[in-house]
Amino acid sequence: MISLFITYSGTPGDHFDKDYYVKAHLPLVREAWGSIGLLGIDGFFPTGTGAGFVAVIVCSFRDEAAMQAAFASPDLPAIMADVANFTALTPTFGRMVPL
Repeated sequence: MISLFITYSGTPGDHFDKDYYVKAHLPLVREAWGSIGLLGIDGFFPTGTGAGFVAVIVCSFRDEAAMQAAFASPDLPAIMADVANFTALTPTFGRMVPL
């Protein structure tokens, strides 16, 4: 299994529609990538000011090939276009590396 982090950095005042994200965006991603190796996706919404994260998302894929297939899929443009429906913040992608 391989995990990908998607973070949205900002301030507590930045717009991020958590309801839309959970009820519409996550199902869109699950439907698009579930058949090509997405095992799970979940969002976390820190409440402290700490690192300035508004949202942290973890996507778990079956393996590296599944993750690469997801980002090469024809569904990626629609998934990325949907970001504007819940925030103006830019997502940052990073892979989790075991210690």
